[in-house]
Amino acid sequence: MTEPEKPDDAPAEGEAEAAEAEGPEPETEPPAEAAEAEPAEAAEPKETDFEGPRRRARREREERRAAQARATAIEEARREAKRRVTGGPGPKKVGRGTVRGLKVLMWSALISVIVVGLGLLLYFTPVMSARNIVVVGLGAVTQEEVTAAAGVAPGTPLLQINTDTVAEKIAAIRRVASVRVQREYPSTLRVTVVERVPVVVKDYPDGPHLFDRDGVDFAIGVPPPGVPYLDTKNPGPNDAPTKAALEVMTSLRPEVAAQVARVDAPSVAAITLQLTDGRQVIWGTTDRTEEKALKLGALLTQPGKTYDVSSPDLPTVK
Repeated sequence: MTEPEKPDDAPAEGEAEAAEAEGPEPETEPPAEAAEAEPAEAAEPKETDFEGPRRRARREREERRAAQARATAIEEARREAKRRVTGGPGPKKVGRGTVRGLKVLMWSALISVIVVGLGLLLYFTPVMSARNIVVVGLGAVTQEEVTAAAGVAPGTPLLQINTDTVAEKIAAIRRVASVRVQREYPSTLRVTVVERVPVVVKDYPDGPHLFDRDGVDFAIGVPPPGVPYLDTKNPGPNDAPTKAALEVMTSLRPEVAAQVARVDAPSVAAITLQLTDGRQVIWGTTDRTEEKALKLGALLTQPGKTYDVSSPDLPTVK
């Protein structure tokens, strides 16, 4: 039995298998329908081609903001990573204000140390000590009395001397009305004394006692010329008639006060003045004292024996 003959153009078995393995050959030319579709799609404009100028500017701004935000985020991430590696924030640059403040603080501390050192030197050493004690304003009080009352040893550093305490000691002298103590560098202690001035005098068994304008009995002795006698029961700084009589005497003009020989003050409402020539002044109370003193100066130029200024609106001369 004979095999059927194969056609000449039939592919061999090996060639057919190779053709099946390679697969179908690609088409070299697109179909006509696809070729016709591409121009149609290309002809249609994209949506973005219709974007206006404003929308484009807005889009560009948003893109820039987004880019800046990304750059900021990257920088923050880089700094955070650096902080984590170094274990804390990086060193900061010191400003000029901080440097200036540090310089001022340093100089202030240096000056303070120098001042404290000088103060200690002057306080504990006799570099500036009281080598001289100068007393001014003395009259009846002697310098020896003031120096003894002060109790300041020669050579005592001036800074160790309490001027208020020294002044209190000197003020204890009865004739001293007020005192002021000052340090005069480098080596002098200056004491200024104001003595009491007698305004009236009163006789006592042990002798005449001098009273100043405050009613203080500060001395026993012969009164200076022109000091009137005081006639009251209990003279003193707390006695009302004494204070009234002294108020009258200190309000008089000097030329009138020099003519008063005695002040009678049995009470604050019955004050009278006896003049050296025998004339009498009825003063009354201490109300309107300045006005009465002014009227009395004019009345004494008129002749008379009794001058009544108890009512300054109607002064009389008899």
